[in-house]
Amino acid sequence: MDATAVRERLRGLWARRVLEADGQPLLLGVELAATGELIGDVMLLWASAEHRSGEIGYVLHPAYSGQGYATEAAHRILHLAFDELGLHRIIARVDAENHSSARLAARLGMRQEAHLVQNEWFKGRWSDELDFAILGDEWRALAHSGCLPDASS
Repeated sequence: MDATAVRERLRGLWARRVLEADGQPLLLGVELAATGELIGDVMLLWASAEHRSGEIGYVLHPAYSGQGYATEAAHRILHLAFDELGLHRIIARVDAENHSSARLAARLGMRQEAHLVQNEWFKGRWSDELDFAILGDEWRALAHSGCLPDASS
């Protein structure tokens, strides 16, 4: 896929403003407040209306890792999922070698529920996947207890 095709595909994905049906992703840019520079994105996938479930994902430019941006963005997307959309359960699927992403899921109050061995062909090899999840009730309990990271950090 050439650069023009990638840009057009992203424009289409990023154009969505609401989730209307199962399987739809909502992608939001992560930008630096001071400069407006786009440094990554977060995704909320509406997995099932019947089960009120979804999936989150996050990607940031490596130059901005370890500064709290991914935590803030993922916190806000969980707030949207649980507090605004009323979802019941959210998962995050993480490459087992991406230790910082797994730590982020844990910081958000998500528990590791599975370690899937060689379940995906990724970057030319079989990779393991860690599955994390959190329920809406757990999210609200953590938010009220002050145990979640500050979304504005």
